[in-house]
Amino acid sequence: MIDKAISPASIQSMLQTLRSHQSEASGKTGGMSGIGDLTGGAGATGGVQKTGFSELVTGALGQVNQLQVQASDMREAFDRGEDMALTDVVLGMQKSSLAFEATLQVRNKVLKAYEDILNMPV
Repeated sequence: MIDKAISPASIQSMLQTLRSHQSEASGKTGGMSGIGDLTGGAGATGGVQKTGFSELVTGALGQVNQLQVQASDMREAFDRGEDMALTDVVLGMQKSSLAFEATLQVRNKVLKAYEDILNMPV
């Protein structure tokens, strides 16, 4: 199992995944949709879809939930002894954890901004 985890193909796959997440974070999605792609993307006519704030939040929370469900399913499959690489399970759990932490940070910033607005003198 260790040989599979440190194989050149596995390392290249991990590097490619990290690079794609880095490009998503910098705003260059490259056709992949993920947590960083919350603007809706191009529609069927080539225009930009307009979405409301609540739709963006709902979509982001849905993506975080999907990552958590996938990580849980992978962990359970590994626990049952199915043919699942440990590195894939750990990577899925880390993605899930990172997405959840990012969601918490966004929530904290929104709450702080709301409190600041409430405390502004009129």
